[in-house]
Amino acid sequence: MNISRVSLKGIASAVPEQIQTVGEDDNKFPDSNVIKIIENTGIRKRHIAQTGQCTSDLCFAASESLLAATGIDRATIDTLIFVSQTPDYVLPATSCCLHSRMGLKKSCAAFDVNLGCSGYVYGLWLASNLISCGSSYRVLLLAGDVMSSLTSSRDRSVSFLFGDAGTATLLERDENAPSMSFVLGTDGSGQQNLIVPAGGFRYPHSDKTGLQVEREGGNYRSDEDLYMNGPEIFSFTLKEVPTMVKSLCDNFDGVDAVVMHQANKFILEYLAKRLKIPEEKSILALENYGNTSSASIPLALTVALAQRLKTQSLQLLLAGFGVGYSWGAVRLHCGPLSIPDVVLLSKIDSANDS
Repeated sequence: MNISRVSLKGIASAVPEQIQTVGEDDNKFPDSNVIKIIENTGIRKRHIAQTGQCTSDLCFAASESLLAATGIDRATIDTLIFVSQTPDYVLPATSCCLHSRMGLKKSCAAFDVNLGCSGYVYGLWLASNLISCGSSYRVLLLAGDVMSSLTSSRDRSVSFLFGDAGTATLLERDENAPSMSFVLGTDGSGQQNLIVPAGGFRYPHSDKTGLQVEREGGNYRSDEDLYMNGPEIFSFTLKEVPTMVKSLCDNFDGVDAVVMHQANKFILEYLAKRLKIPEEKSILALENYGNTSSASIPLALTVALAQRLKTQSLQLLLAGFGVGYSWGAVRLHCGPLSIPDVVLLSKIDSANDS
């Protein structure tokens, strides 16, 4: 599907100041090997939220940085979209909390989208549709997660992977903007393979659900911790992602960079080889951040492509895939963009301490 008359104006990212290295993780697993973990995942360290530091804090910091960099009047924002699987509350919507905190106008629509790895592309699709059809002129898209709050430090299948981040992307109407091409998909039959089983309304929180017990492979987690079936996720990725990408791009001659969800190095390199993406065009930007779920694509843009996007117009292919199962990709032109430096957020700058 093609969407026209929409352009990106800027992207900003924020991460917690606190850092966890693979070596520190490894101390919890005596038989683990730091070098092997780094080689397979591509991750050396991750930024981890401190207690009480939420996705909204990170997205707020990214938003304020972006608004300052672009000089955009916040009173001109028509819609606020918050994409995350780690909201502040069951209710109200975190977008409403951010709307108040940012001082946006009352006529600004605000809503949450509960998606993870594909969430940024879905957010771009939603924002672009709202702008293209005339419902909004300017949309602020926030995407982020604090996945560390959902993972057990005693579960090696996930404990080395996930970091925390929040991002902000500003989109607006532009009659001369090249069209964007989207492809989206869902297969809910895979829902059990990447899931936090308890804590919602189908399986409510209890003393039992919060108890960490030994699972497969000597891992320990509770039913309120993230469970990931790695082989099934890999199988899904190999089945759906190449088809998705090829539907937008027969070859990569006209594409300046391919930015996929930063799952881990092994998967990204395997996909690049399978799709024959030139090495210099395949972006790998998770070494210092880990897998940041819905924030991984925009964070990668602000880390690996910032200097080029500040001065050039690039044709990009962005692809997200994972939990749900859900997947989405977009081929678009963007730039020059406002991209401020990644914000390092201290605990004292979070809402609970302000």
